[in-house]
This record gives sequence, C-alpha cells and structure tokens, in this order.
Amino acid sequence: MLAQIQTSTQLHFLPPPPLLHRRISISSARHRPPLLHHHHQKFSTSSRSLRLTNCINLRINDKVGSASGDEVDEEKENASKQEKQVKRAYPFHEIEPKWQRYWENNKTFHTPDEIDTAKPKFYVLDMFPYPSGAGLHVGHPLGYTATDILARLKRMQGFNVLHPMGWDAFGLPAEQYAIETGTHPKITTLRNINRFRSQLKSLGFSYDWDREISTTEPEYYKWTQWIFLQLLKRGLAYQAEVPVNWCPALGTVLANEEVIDGVSERGGHPVIRKPMRQWMLKITAYADRLLEDLDDLDWPESVKEMQRNWIGRSEGAELEFCLVDTNGLERDNKIIVYTTRPDTIFGATYLVVAPEHVLLSSIVSDAQRKQVEEYKEIASRKSDLERTELQKEKTGVFTGCYARNAANGKNIPIWVADYVLGSYGTGAIMAVPAHDTRDHEFSLKYSIPICGVVTPDNVNFSYFEKAYTGEGTMINSSSSISGLDINGLSSKEAALRVIEWLEKTANGIKKVNYKLRDWLFARQRYWGEPIPVIFVDDTGEGIPIPEAELPLALPELDEFTPTGTGEPPLSKALSWVKTIDPLSGKPARRETNTMPQWAGSCWYYLRFMDPKNSKELVDKEKEMYWSPVDVYVGGAEHAVLHLLYARFWHKVLYDIGVVSTKEPFKCVINQGIILGEVQYMAYRDPDGNLVSADSVDAIIEYSQERIADEKVMKSGDSFVLKDNPNIRLIARAHKMSKSRGNVINPDDVVLEYGADSLRLYEMFMGPFRDSKTWSTSGIEGVHRFLARVWRLIVGSPSPDGKFKDGTVNLDGKPSVEQLRCLHRCIDKVTEEIEGTRFNTGISAMMEFINAAYKWDKLPKSIVETFVLLLSPYAPHVAEELWSRLGHSTSLAYEPFPKANPTYLKESTVVLPVQINGKTRGTIQVEEACTEEDAFRLASLDSKLSKFLAGKSIKKRIYVPGKILNVILDTQNIEVGQR
Repeated sequence: MLAQIQTSTQLHFLPPPPLLHRRISISSARHRPPLLHHHHQKFSTSSRSLRLTNCINLRINDKVGSASGDEVDEEKENASKQEKQVKRAYPFHEIEPKWQRYWENNKTFHTPDEIDTAKPKFYVLDMFPYPSGAGLHVGHPLGYTATDILARLKRMQGFNVLHPMGWDAFGLPAEQYAIETGTHPKITTLRNINRFRSQLKSLGFSYDWDREISTTEPEYYKWTQWIFLQLLKRGLAYQAEVPVNWCPALGTVLANEEVIDGVSERGGHPVIRKPMRQWMLKITAYADRLLEDLDDLDWPESVKEMQRNWIGRSEGAELEFCLVDTNGLERDNKIIVYTTRPDTIFGATYLVVAPEHVLLSSIVSDAQRKQVEEYKEIASRKSDLERTELQKEKTGVFTGCYARNAANGKNIPIWVADYVLGSYGTGAIMAVPAHDTRDHEFSLKYSIPICGVVTPDNVNFSYFEKAYTGEGTMINSSSSISGLDINGLSSKEAALRVIEWLEKTANGIKKVNYKLRDWLFARQRYWGEPIPVIFVDDTGEGIPIPEAELPLALPELDEFTPTGTGEPPLSKALSWVKTIDPLSGKPARRETNTMPQWAGSCWYYLRFMDPKNSKELVDKEKEMYWSPVDVYVGGAEHAVLHLLYARFWHKVLYDIGVVSTKEPFKCVINQGIILGEVQYMAYRDPDGNLVSADSVDAIIEYSQERIADEKVMKSGDSFVLKDNPNIRLIARAHKMSKSRGNVINPDDVVLEYGADSLRLYEMFMGPFRDSKTWSTSGIEGVHRFLARVWRLIVGSPSPDGKFKDGTVNLDGKPSVEQLRCLHRCIDKVTEEIEGTRFNTGISAMMEFINAAYKWDKLPKSIVETFVLLLSPYAPHVAEELWSRLGHSTSLAYEPFPKANPTYLKESTVVLPVQINGKTRGTIQVEEACTEEDAFRLASLDSKLSKFLAGKSIKKRIYVPGKILNVILDTQNIEVGQR
C-alpha cells in the first residue's frame, strides 16, 4: 500500500508532507460519499492512483484535521473534478456501499429465533477465523464466498438458512504481539476484529451479524468452562506429569504442530522437551467411536484417512522382555513392548526405547551413561513430527544393557533412539530389521544382525538389501527352549499362535493400541480461558468451582510476560489467585494455566444456534432443528486437530444429552489455496553471468534474482527472457506471505474492481478444492463480464461516463430459442452451485450473455430470471439491476429459478433428404419443423440445391423427424413449384 502511495507523487492532491508518516486506512474510503461515488468506465493506472490519493486525503483530513476548512474544500473540489474524468465499466463504487447499507439497515440476512420449523433448514458455516492484525488477504475470501453463494441459493430455494460469523480470538499470537508492543491483548484483539468485520462486510457476505460471537467474551467462555467441568465430572479431564514441548522464550507449552525443526513456529525460539504437570483430556476414551463414525460422514476421503491414521488403531500384542545382568542372569525389571506383528518375534534382534522412557536411566550402563544423556538432550529439542519423519536419518545410542527374547532365549541389545516415541504404545519396541523399514535402516547403520523370519510366497528375497514388510510363510521360527514352533504357518496363523503362547507362558497379552494420545489441555499463557478449578492450600486437592459461579473471568493484568520459571503469567495476579474453598472455607489457589486456543473453537457452531442464551449452552429445540452443520468449509490444515477435537467434545455433549446428533459436521469441504502471482527467477553463476535454468550444474553455487514480468515471454512450455530467449527462467507461484511480498490486499481489489468482481474471480479461477494462482489480468476478465451484463440491461454510458437510470427497453414475448438458452443456463448454474463447481456455473452465465447480445429483442422475463441466477455470485450488481427492473424489495428471498425440462431437450434432428428415392444429403431441422420449412432448408443447402435447381417438383414425401423425399418431374420449371 505504501508503494502505491509513493507512486502517486506527481498528482496535485497529496496530503501535506508531515502527514505521510501516519497510518492510513484506505479501506474505509469507499464508504465515504460523495467523492468516489461518481462516474464509470474502465480504469487507467493513473486514475487508480488518483483514487487512492483521494481516498487518502479524505481519511487523513477526517482523522487528523490538520488542514484548514478552505484547503479541505479546495482539495475536495479539485478531487471531484478529477474524479469526473474517471470512467468506470459500471458504477460498482455506488452500487456496493448502497446495498451493503440496505442489507444492514433492513437486517436482510437475520435469522430470527422463532422460525417456521416445518421448512427445511440449511446451516452453512466457515471455519472460525483468527482475527490477526494483518487483516484479510485475497486467499481468505475464497471459502467465505463459496459459503455465501450456497447460503444465498438456499434462501431463495425456501430454506431457513443459518450463516453466522464469529472470532476465534484467544491464543498466543495476540499475546505475543501484546508483549512486543506493550498493548493489552484485549485492545489489539478488538481492533483486529473490527478490521476483519469491516473487510468482510465490504465483500457483501450475507452473514447474520446479530449472531456474532467471540471466544474472548465471558458470556461465551462461561460455557467453554462449563463443558470442561462436565469433562472433569466424568473423569475425562485429569492432571498428569507428561513430557511437553517447552519454549523458555515464549514461556509456554507448545503443541506439536507449533514446533518446527526444534524451534517455535512463532518467533523461531528453541523448544525443549521436559516433564510438566498438565491438564489432559481423555480423548482416547472415544478413539473407537471417533474412528467408526467417520464412515458415515460426507467428508473428503483424504481428511477421513488422515483422522484414521492420527487415531491409528492397531491390533497386536504386548510382550515382556526381561533385562539381564552382566552374567546373563535375568533381573527383576522388564521392558514391555507393543507390536502389530507378533508373528515376527523370532526376528527381533534388538530393542529400542524412547529417550523419555521411564526405565532408561535405571538400565543404562555406567560406560554408556554420558553418551545416553547427551543423546536425550538432543532429542528433547525435536518435535514428535520431526522424530518420526520417514526420510530422516535414524540415530541412536547403545545403552550398554541387554534383554532376553523369551521366544528363542537369546540376549539382544537395548538401544535408545528418537524414532521411537514415549507417547506411543509403551515407549519401547522390539526391532525386527528384516521386516521393518526403519529398523532395517537402523541395523545397517549400526551393524546389528538381520534375521529373516517371513518369506514371500514363491519369491527369492534378500533381507540385507531391504526389509520385507508384507505377509508370507514363517521360517527360522522355532525353539526347543521355549517350545514355540510356528515354522510353515502363514503370518496370520503364526500371530494367533504367538499370542496364545504369550498368554499361556505369561510373557505377554493380546492388545489393541492407538497412536492417538490424550489431549494436552493446558497453556502457560495469559490470553486464554481460565480453567475453573481451585487447589486447597494444605492438601493440594483440586476442586471444581460451582457452575453457578461461572464465568470465571480472566483478571485484568498489565504484566503478562512469561515468568521464565514455567509458572504461568496468571500467577502474577495475586489477588485473583488467592481464594477460599467454598465448601471447607480453607485458603486455596486458583489454577493459573489457561485453556488452549482449540477450546473455544471446539463448540462454537452450537453457540451460533442460540448465541444470547444465558441459562444453557444451547436451547434443545433449536439444537435439534439446526444440527448438524450441513456444510462446513475451511482449510485442509485443520483436517485432524480442530475437526478431531470438535468431534470429541460433541460426542461427550451427546452422551450427556446436550446435543441430539452423534457428529457435528455433516459435510466438510476443504477449499484450495490461492497462491501469489507467478514470479520469474533467473540464475546467475559466480561470475555474474545469466545461466539458463536447464543448464544449471548442481555442483556450482548460483544466485537467483527476480525478473520483472514485462521482461519475460513464453516460449513453448517455458518462460524466457525477451532480450535473450536462450535464458530459460524458473516460473513459480508461492503461498501468499508478507515475507515474500506477494500478498494481495482485497481492499485494493475492491477499490479498483469492486467486491462482486473479486467474488466472481475467486470462484472462476478454477475448481474450488484445487490450489490456484492469483492473476490480476484474470480479475479484469470477470470485471468485463459484469460490465457486459450491466450494459446489456442498463445500456451504454453517455460520453461523460454516466449511466442512465432504469434499463434499456425490455419487451416482447420470449422465443423458444431464448427460453431454451435461459433454461439450460438455469439448469447448469443450479447444478454447479450445489456441486460447488462454481467456476463452470460462471462459464454457463458467460455463454448466456454471449448469446443474449445477439438477440434483436430482450424480454423482461428473461432478464429478470438471469439476474436472479447471477445474484448468489454477484449480489450487489444483481440487487441494483433487480431494483431497476421495477422491484421495491431485495431479491434475497425471491424464488430461485427452476429449469423447465421441456427446454432442456435436444430440439433439432438430422433429417435425411432423398432426391427421387436416393439419399443425397442431410439437413438439420427443429423437431417440429413443417414440410415447407424442411423443403426450404433443403433448397438452400449447397449440396442439395444442385439437384433441385431448375427442376420441376412432382411431389414431396415428408415424415417429420425421419425423412424428406423429393420426386422430380421431367419438365423444367422453377424450383419450389409443384
């Protein structure tokens, strides 16, 4: 934005220089009549700069008030004169604020509490946005536009529609910003919410703003705390000492997804693993239900598969391996491992324990202790995700200790390695390198024996080259010591036999295991929901506060920086922390950890159904009507955690009778990512010479530089320098980010092209679920389409750029051809919206407009129907056209057009034409074509006319839709006479 301001310095309407350093809000200028609400037509670059400058002047003069009244009047007068020279393709700058005010003043999209429940419902929801200070970029409105189109369609189809918006506003980003700037997070959060709300309203989304909620409101988090108390009552919330990702710089525990390469995602601070006493939620108690109920959901299969993998249910066995001393005698300690392949027990050549295993310190030998401790320290800085990446090089350290494999009596070494997690299974595995890829890689690196025990049927296999992970026939799997013999059995039979032997000899048991771990539910942060629990001073007993005392409000705290000790910032609110146990009257302390950001977003979809209810979380009748959410749209990055956590809470609420459905979201749709515009990069060698991308040598270190678009041209499938086509460039689009400088601000797009153009373009870029690359030239195309719609119905502008009031002359009865064209468009647009194939729906409307421009007359009934079709996509221009067509109220609840099947049938047939009984060609005719029309078309056909020219017609034989046979007379008279 600053760059745009600076490029306009040649104009006469810049503010005085002392004001240039001030923060300027351009987005609000489009709401300020009358300066920008004038004339129309296509923009030039200079006119865009002019409008930006005028907007800036308005905003500065309004806010700062530094110019005198005469100067302001003179500037406005000069700006107005310049503005009259701007000719817009259509007057979106007047239309859009007008209809946004109308919708707001008339509460057009308000969903009343009391509704006709006999009507069908449609609950369409966007994933809760986090209101950051950066505001929206053009990637955000992609999903919001899609849900808005669906909401508008369903209203017009007679549904009761619930389409709300709110804010997931607690969390670390706001707190970190507050720490860095000294601004209270409440202030920045409210400011960010106001900015987001303003931007969303400027795009014409049909949200019911009367239902707006924020997770930071005590009226809202009262019920988040209430849900926590229900979890606590049922033993689903508990405290335990667990290894966590601790970030000393941020002073808080981080979730695994908040740690990248051993540092915090926010700020890049080092993160270590250390044990801390934390609140946990027992999501594992619902693992089977979370898994089983996925099958009935209309979700992307990829998302369901991600959840299945995250839950990670597996059947296998727990085995006990006795530790042995230096003399080979069994000790009292045992290491328990979990395996899904008990059939491979004879192939276990070593054990691996996680660096955080509880027995590690007690089993490691003195000779290896230093190495093991150093390794544990390194592992503590890695996230679980980093440790389990398949492509990472496996590392480990020998503990100096051995364990006995009871199946064959052999002593096998125990290693510590970070590819085993303390949080999964028992934190230890039996390593079978011949049949596990990770174990195989580890064995080769550290020269550990590899013993194949499963052979693929009828195939020769080398276990030293790679691991065989499939099933087969057992070999090398018998022992007289243990009495276990599974040689020759299939893998499945062998697994069952081994489990029987384990249970019979007390060496193990059958076991179902999950990758899913209980949910770490505490954060050492200030900006979050207080946990409604107190601890009695003399006993340390945790006691839930009475539900009647909710909400437990977050105390005002001026100093909320991390303590550096692990104590949460809330511990500084001494007067708030110190309290009294209401039952015993003894001194007590409040819990000073807060809930994670996920808490408020787990159930907000329920609160939207009944946002003002102070007596219960949601009214039962309202919940029964609106549940479940019919369509839930958001990014694929929330596929596991948010969706899994929300499903867990919903199932708990179902069990206690608060909700009536087993699942919260009937259909989930993930929109694609909008990438920044394509950037072109060139290579330079160490001498500074340009090098073609297809000639780059991997050994040489090159630098890259960005090439301006105007210096690039396409050559075949590649992009090259215009001045030197031998230099091939790299063309790449990246995800939008401030660091890359490729963020597009929707305010700028709305200012230049209008909100309807932005909405339409984001839907037209490509399939909704696919990633797409932003292109400013692309938005110009859909802007021209809207201008064509406008001119078709309103007419062309006068030379000064003004458009007349009303419309062009719309009369006449629709022809069959026009009705056929319209109803095909209706059919296509309806089908494509409901299938979220928005781009092809727009294409259908474009084809209709192309056809309409060729018609001699434009019937009003055709135009009105098309405007209704367009309205979900481009609501502002559609409302304005509807008004100009003579309607006094909004079209938001007008019945959406329905296609008449009569006009969808193919209306033409290929008719064979015979001359004297011999087929000479074909003509294309309407099904209802008369004999005269068919003969006329045949006479005009170049191939047929030569047989008819100058000939006398004796008779014609015509079977409609089947054949035309012309019998010629021998006399030579004009064609067409009998």
